[in-house]
Amino acid sequence: MTVLECDVAIIGAGTAGLAAERNARRHGAKTLLIDPYFAGTVCATVGCMPSKLLIAAARRAHQVRGAETFGISASDIHVDGEAVMMRLRKHRDHFAQSTRDSINDLPEEIRVQARARFAGPTTLELDNGQTVQAKTIVIATGSEPSIPAPYQDLGDAVLTNQTVFELRDLPDRLAVIGAGVIGVELAQAFARLGVEVALFDAGERLAGARHDDVHGALYDALSADVTLHLGQTPEPELVDGEVKLTWEGGAASYDRVLVAAGRPPSLKGLNLEQSGLFLDEDGMPEVDRLTLQCGDAPIFLAGDANGDRPILHEASDEGGIAGLNAAAYPAVIPSSREVAFSITFSEPAMVSVGTGAESADFTATADYSDQGRAVVEDENQGLAVLYAAAPDGRVIGADLCCPGADHLGHLLIWAISQGMTAHDLLTMPIYHPTLEEGLKPALHDICHSAEIAMRSDRDTGIPAGA
Repeated sequence: MTVLECDVAIIGAGTAGLAAERNARRHGAKTLLIDPYFAGTVCATVGCMPSKLLIAAARRAHQVRGAETFGISASDIHVDGEAVMMRLRKHRDHFAQSTRDSINDLPEEIRVQARARFAGPTTLELDNGQTVQAKTIVIATGSEPSIPAPYQDLGDAVLTNQTVFELRDLPDRLAVIGAGVIGVELAQAFARLGVEVALFDAGERLAGARHDDVHGALYDALSADVTLHLGQTPEPELVDGEVKLTWEGGAASYDRVLVAAGRPPSLKGLNLEQSGLFLDEDGMPEVDRLTLQCGDAPIFLAGDANGDRPILHEASDEGGIAGLNAAAYPAVIPSSREVAFSITFSEPAMVSVGTGAESADFTATADYSDQGRAVVEDENQGLAVLYAAAPDGRVIGADLCCPGADHLGHLLIWAISQGMTAHDLLTMPIYHPTLEEGLKPALHDICHSAEIAMRSDRDTGIPAGA
């Protein structure tokens, strides 16, 4: 039996694992990166990039259909499903290969292609017969699609984000189970490519929208393309090669079912029981989100595998934190975390930045239904809700579902990170006519509210912000 020794062993070569290995080695640790496939990141292979390629095709089809609004005739519109999926895979494969190339650039002695399981707190058994003895271990095994029991026996009729991009052609009828971010994005994209799409969810909320009015804007936009069945849990059965779904008050058949019912942490097979960690009823260890350490053990859990913020830039940040602390253990250092930021790439996009209304002293809304640039582009729908803190109107968060929300969200998160107030933002140059201008009414409202609040404090003798 071969025993491999290292300072830091990293299980998983996705975004978090790669960042952990890089940062641990940068800080002087001898590392081993263990992965059974080294296939590339989830983002490049089955996540961010292929989904955005599908969304881009859907956007172009939607724009062509809407050309008549501008006095442009676009007749005989035809979506070639095979060509759409072929282009998607071509560019997806390019992105994935770039990721694999970067992995292959790592020193050969660092890469260990095998599947690992715990045999002790700092000992791993590999399925190639080797054993790894490490000072610390970083778990970065990512997440995997959850397929509810009723859908597990439907064979090839069931799709997940790991298989849907392998379709050779677009289905005629598609049911999507789960109205989270993945479900919403793909449901709308397929619908705009001419697929008859129905979206089901047991809950009443789309993509985890925080604000009622923002959820309403997303609901209105999505329902223009997709048949929504919220608050429904359909029962599936395979009938003559089709999937028949039956729910309260209805039934319909579909060519395929895309299950987007979440991506829980992928920890099965790690034999965590032998790690010495305390595990909850779901088999999850307790993780300090500022250090990524599990309890006081020499084990760190980063990226989607910890289920905290399953977003690519968060996985990269967490990998870096975990790698640093694994190398420095036991001198673990808490790190400040980035402002929370999430985007649902629907159209219009839905964005959540920072904290929500429950933490705000001032809340203001910008309506995009009659905003100048949005009208010009025939995209005038939705709104942006900004949150600010007393006494001076410092911006602390936002919820948006409006044209350009993915770009506006970046401006706002930069402002929040710099501690800027609404007044600070209004002193910055804002070009006309742009979508950024649409935020000005909300910023003015926050300034007005902050001024009134501070004046009231002065009138009553109460120190501002007390």
